[in-house]
Amino acid sequence: MSNIKFQNAINGVEQNCPPIWFMRQAGRYHSHYQELKKKYTFEQLCKNPELAAATALGPIQDFDFDVSIYFNDILFPLEALGFNLEYSPGPIMSPVLSKSFLKELKPLDEAVDFLNFQKEAVKATREILPSDKSLIGFIGGPWTLYTYAKECSHKGHMIDSKKEADLFLELSERLLPLLSQCITDQLNAGAEIVMILDTSAGSLSPDFFNRYVVPAIKKLTIGHEGKVAYYAKESTRDQINLLNELPVAGFGYDHRYSMADLLTDENRKGIVQGNFDQTLLFSETNVFKEYLNNYLAPILELTPAQRKGWVCGVGHGILPKTPESNVRIFVETVREKFNV
Repeated sequence: MSNIKFQNAINGVEQNCPPIWFMRQAGRYHSHYQELKKKYTFEQLCKNPELAAATALGPIQDFDFDVSIYFNDILFPLEALGFNLEYSPGPIMSPVLSKSFLKELKPLDEAVDFLNFQKEAVKATREILPSDKSLIGFIGGPWTLYTYAKECSHKGHMIDSKKEADLFLELSERLLPLLSQCITDQLNAGAEIVMILDTSAGSLSPDFFNRYVVPAIKKLTIGHEGKVAYYAKESTRDQINLLNELPVAGFGYDHRYSMADLLTDENRKGIVQGNFDQTLLFSETNVFKEYLNNYLAPILELTPAQRKGWVCGVGHGILPKTPESNVRIFVETVREKFNV
């Protein structure tokens, strides 16, 4: 029960047409999601496995993506450890992470039990997905979760997070075993790979990234060799090279990279996910088609051998109010161009 194109990408098998998957493809731009939100809160959609599965299935039915990603939120592991979390509508977390609060964090077994709804959501999603569609799991990156715990955000300059970076190491002692178990549970429930979505780590300096992020990601890949892929918005080639030594399944890239250059990089490994500029989906139809054709043109010049591993999508999460018609055109155009 998987998509042959996605499995080919994971296994490095040559093929003409790439699998298509968008980050946040089940989200606020989608009318199916908006209808569900009229009846249920965001937390209900996440924490009720059947509702989470229905939310994830919507864009598969409407746009025929090759891959589904289970519907949930990266912050629930922090709630499982004892942080207060509510959505109004965005996440509000308390208390602010401190040395004193570290002593109050819940033990691993309690946190794992709390997150059982995530495992069940993956399982429920796999059960209702068509057999020719693949399923991705995900967790939040350790540094990104730390910045939320410290600043209730992954945006800005992360001054407090960096100033007290040793707190990251202390939080990691509790957080990393929990995230590792989340990866195991999602894989066992039917996910084919698990993405680490580390949104805020890409803006770190090389020294900070090497000192704090790389060791944490290394620990998460242990026991999950070839099953964990990594994405950080604004990641640099130096950062990717540092992680490239780990047994990862591949990397996601934002729109700042040339996809043709990424695919022809002799040092790349595993899947190469991305990376059309998601803001261009807001363009008028004819203009959007031109942008998309310009993006695809240099990739079309590559051989199937050079394109192997590519998972086609956008460079970051699809944005609210993105025209659904352009999403549909994207999928149809990619298949038309590459199925030759």
